[in-house]
Amino acid sequence: MMRPLALFDLDNTLIDRLAAFERWAAEFAAERELGDGAASWLVETDADGSMPMDAFFGLVRERFGLAESVDELWRAYRARLPYLVTCRDEVLDGLDRLRAAGWAVGIVTNGMTDNQTGKIERTGLAARVDGWAISDAEGVRKPDVRLFEIGARRCGTSLRGGGWMVGDDPVKDVAGGRDAGLRTIWIDRGMVTGGGADHVVTDVIAAFELLIRMRRADRAR
Repeated sequence: MMRPLALFDLDNTLIDRLAAFERWAAEFAAERELGDGAASWLVETDADGSMPMDAFFGLVRERFGLAESVDELWRAYRARLPYLVTCRDEVLDGLDRLRAAGWAVGIVTNGMTDNQTGKIERTGLAARVDGWAISDAEGVRKPDVRLFEIGARRCGTSLRGGGWMVGDDPVKDVAGGRDAGLRTIWIDRGMVTGGGADHVVTDVIAAFELLIRMRRADRAR
């Protein structure tokens, strides 16, 4: 019998990407002696990850007169950020509990392969999920249904049986998951308005609890 599927976004869902970026910005500004306000400017310009990183580093290079190319700056960032990202023990434990309850658990994330793979591996998430799909590696980005299909396949299942998508982006995660035939849980971080999600929570831990309760109810029928 096919296991029920639960797919999760990575950044600001399973891990705190914003906190890691703030650490990177402070470190980058200090190492290069960019001056007061530089770290805050970097965080503001990044706009919680909504700006494409090639455009972001173009602005960084121009503002601070840096010698490196955009590609060099971006590559160095991708090499460093996985070392600044952390995943809470409660999140790792929650994923273990989901799998123990019978869920097939995966990660579906937009981003560059080296950066996202580094985050998954260094935080301990790799050992807690059945598989993952990264947009850069697969050539498609959320909300494209094909990335959800690949994510399901990496978990040894498919979208035919439905399942759930959990994430903080109302378009990429909620609308994309819905278009893929999945029910959705939106992580409300208080920054945007989510529309159409089946459930709204403020932390991924609450999403774990919802899914585990659903699984218990299904098994009790």
